[in-house]
Amino acid sequence: MTAARNAGAPAAVLCGLGTWLPSTVVPNDAIAERLGVTDDWIHRRTGVRGRHRVDPGEATVAMAVEAGTRALKSQGHGQADAVLLATATPDRLIPSCAPEIASRLGLTGVAALDLNAACSGFVYALSVAAGQIATGTAERVLVIGADTMSSVVDPEDRTTAAIFGDGAGAVVLRAGHADEPGALGPFVLGSDGTGADLLATEGGGSRTRHGRTDEEPRPYLQMEGRQVFRHAVDRMGGAIREAADRRGWGLPAVDRVAIHQANARIAQALSTSLAVPGDRWLSNIEHVANTSSASVPLLLDHSVRNGSLAPGRSLVIAAFGAGLTWGATTVVWPELTPGE
Repeated sequence: MTAARNAGAPAAVLCGLGTWLPSTVVPNDAIAERLGVTDDWIHRRTGVRGRHRVDPGEATVAMAVEAGTRALKSQGHGQADAVLLATATPDRLIPSCAPEIASRLGLTGVAALDLNAACSGFVYALSVAAGQIATGTAERVLVIGADTMSSVVDPEDRTTAAIFGDGAGAVVLRAGHADEPGALGPFVLGSDGTGADLLATEGGGSRTRHGRTDEEPRPYLQMEGRQVFRHAVDRMGGAIREAADRRGWGLPAVDRVAIHQANARIAQALSTSLAVPGDRWLSNIEHVANTSSASVPLLLDHSVRNGSLAPGRSLVIAAFGAGLTWGATTVVWPELTPGE
């Protein structure tokens, strides 16, 4: 599905950015021996040197509140008309997390909902927020991506234990004009449910609860790494190209590409297949690993702070995740200071 920008409707414009990472850092050396590998093996295969882990008592809501607080500070005030949380690891199945997050942020009474598109969740949530703004449902929307991946990763599984980390990131979108810096769009979104079993956590779902057997489904994330890699390159590559073309840029005019930080080799494969030089690809996977829904906003924050993403740069944002789901959008990066 491709959503074009409607010239007669308000555009969704980035005006706030904030992130949060737990204080505990787990370097490769701390898990390598248990997994039967080395620090170098993990880094060569994933690009990861370390990941953050929540401390006891912390979970997705707590991280989301911290990131949301900083995004609201970044925009200059604490107001928003709606709160969207992209997450695949809610604190509990019922109720959703977003109303509690909104309340903790002093936004009681606003519309609030969770959205689960796994690692594509933040891009999907941006499109939902843009729709709320375009229809006049909201003037400002706080969009948060937060995941406690350590809660669903088997610490003994080298396929997933080395890749995933915990974290949260958020942006504020306001109603504005399609031709101003920070305006998002168009959005390119897609899914392929035939690949639902390639990346999944079966335990805890309604199907397993109603069909209990002597062998309970594992509560951990299961991943078919090679197939997921292939789909990620194909799907994100197509979405990146289409989003850039529909914006009227074409890939040669794209200054920077910010993709979900799943695996450094995916970015390398995309750079080759799209013929977009490697120095245009933003990256922070080495320090935070794959944080699922939090990945994109964490990458944007990191890139602004280190100077690799400056105002006026043309940027394509893209993600791929379980479902299978994928999405992309574009923006000319605005003047924006991440919240502290």
